[in-house]
Amino acid sequence: MATQYALSGTTARGISSSVEHAVSEGGLAPGDALPPVRRLADELGVSPGTVATAYRELRRRGIVVTRGRGGTVVAQAPAVGSRRPPRVPSGVRDLAGGHPDPALLPVLLPPGRVDPVNGSHRASPRLPRLEELARQWFARDGVPCEHVTFAHGALDCMARLLSAELKPGDAVAVEDPGFHHLLDLVPALGLRMAPVAVDDEGIRPDALRAALRTGARALVCSPRGQSPRGGCFSAARREDLMAVLAGFPDVLVVEDDHNADIAGAPAHSLAAGGLPRWAQVRTVSKHLGIDLRWAALSCDPTTLARHDGRMLLTSGWVSHLLQETVAVAMSDDAVRALVSQAQQTYRERRQELIAQLGRHGITGHGASGLNVWVPVRDESAVVNGLRSRGWWIAAGARFRIATPPAVRITTAGLEPAGAAVLASDFAQVLGESEAMYGG
Repeated sequence: MATQYALSGTTARGISSSVEHAVSEGGLAPGDALPPVRRLADELGVSPGTVATAYRELRRRGIVVTRGRGGTVVAQAPAVGSRRPPRVPSGVRDLAGGHPDPALLPVLLPPGRVDPVNGSHRASPRLPRLEELARQWFARDGVPCEHVTFAHGALDCMARLLSAELKPGDAVAVEDPGFHHLLDLVPALGLRMAPVAVDDEGIRPDALRAALRTGARALVCSPRGQSPRGGCFSAARREDLMAVLAGFPDVLVVEDDHNADIAGAPAHSLAAGGLPRWAQVRTVSKHLGIDLRWAALSCDPTTLARHDGRMLLTSGWVSHLLQETVAVAMSDDAVRALVSQAQQTYRERRQELIAQLGRHGITGHGASGLNVWVPVRDESAVVNGLRSRGWWIAAGARFRIATPPAVRITTAGLEPAGAAVLASDFAQVLGESEAMYGG
């Protein structure tokens, strides 16, 4: 196996570099298994401890993961190389990406005149106009807005928050199933994931308590529009979660409310509950435009200082050109009307697919957001079966840690007529799959 993958090296650093090179060059693909420690040690003529050290370094850097008896495998999104999403085959309808409908996004108007800057913007990183709009945005849903700052998108913000708060090896409680990019990011930061099961009301209190009891030092969750299942906190669920968190006052709670304006659900936020350590992140890419890599962060003063301290040492600030473009869009009455229309349209499309699936006896979950989560027995059979009928959907494996198989369908651009056809095709594929497995 070492020869097949061209692994080499006589030191831990050499072996880990060899694996990294194989991954970046495509010789090792996501999900490929590495040789067992003792076998590779024998083949390379080194001690098992040397190979174990190399694998440990690769895990710390998010290039490989360990699956118990499944051994060590290349991560689904290894933190090396230039991995890109798979190309959608021609002739199929793309319902896999989780993207908004372009017809429901506004035309953006960047500023026309840009005067030269004397020096840098490090002393004044935020446009006062946009900062005030962000405060109003959070306050609308009862989120405290005394301490607000900006970042380059939600994942950029969460990466900075977690790396400033935790040290390598610490555990982060994450939703299961959850946002696949976050599930890739956490191990890439050298952190461990503590999965928290979710249902239609978001993370479950019992699962959260179990994760925090294992020592998780941070929680990342979505109050609504949860991806991929679409859960949203009810008032009762919020209170139950607050009761759990009361017993863990040192845990940093990070809410990802990226679908705030188009989730189609009210806000029952943990960030509004008076937690000692908290942050809520909001973005505009889903309702104003995917090219607007801007996020607003509201948080407690300690979290703000740590986030901005790290940002000051790296990128320094978010482009004022970008900030001005966001401010113009957020202030425009026509844009606000379009966003309101988009929220209603997304709700109708999501509910229509769930209803159409239900007519065939198929359960779909999607209380809010842009996606519907459908439990299945065999993800590959369903994905491939629907592909042959002209539909491109996402296998649930990218979103799951320990929860059962399912598929994710993005409904943002799926009209009612299309939902009926898709549901019929889905039922036929399931029937063929059940026949293959004996019902």
